Amino acid sequence: MAHDEPIRVAIVDDHQVVRMGLRTFLDLQDDIEVVGEAGDGLAAVELAARLAPDVMLMDIVMPRLDGIGAIRRIKEAQPGIGVIALTSFAGDDQVLPALEAGASSYLLKDVSPEELVEAVRAVHRGEPRLHPDALRKVMEAAVGGRPGEAPAAAAPATGAPAPAPAADLTERELEVIVLVAQGRSNREIADAFVISEKTVKTHIGHVLAKLGLKDRTQLAIYALKHGLAGEAAGR
Repeated sequence: MAHDEPIRVAIVDDHQVVRMGLRTFLDLQDDIEVVGEAGDGLAAVELAARLAPDVMLMDIVMPRLDGIGAIRRIKEAQPGIGVIALTSFAGDDQVLPALEAGASSYLLKDVSPEELVEAVRAVHRGEPRLHPDALRKVMEAAVGGRPGEAPAAAAPATGAPAPAPAADLTERELEVIVLVAQGRSNREIADAFVISEKTVKTHIGHVLAKLGLKDRTQLAIYALKHGLAGEAAGR
């Protein structure tokens, strides 16, 4: 995949050997440039403010400030930065909090190098990627909520309107939501409905605005938790 400008990536992990390994592989890609590294969450926030990378690979368990806290601060200050949570854990206390903090994708460190590169490119296009274990956690939360809690929508950005009822969505918007929740790319959605990718992006933008959500990941969580896929399929 070619870009006029390389995707500017920052790597955040408290293990230097992990950062070195990721940098070595990513630097081999013609369309990716590693512009910085950080070893903890506070350093990641400072790096994001200083370099404004396109995509950040973010570990979750780190000293001083964990990855979830760092993601939240970064996305509040610079919502245009795509963040991939890249960690060894997929527990209830990591997956949903990371996504709700603003992570675009959630991957485990057993991901293949090729899958990681594709995830970086996908996030740069505005398309999330979830490890199967992370997706399972989202599905479990969608069906039953977190332990001791009722199901709830992904939290909208601070000050955003409460999610609108599904009745405010058009038939096509509901159909698009179904495919977003399935992890389909814009190209795949466009092919399914025989429309352009630009039209798909327009539909998704309208849906996000109507529901008061920030990105496709929150939209997918919202769709699962509110049964929109089932509602659309039954129409």
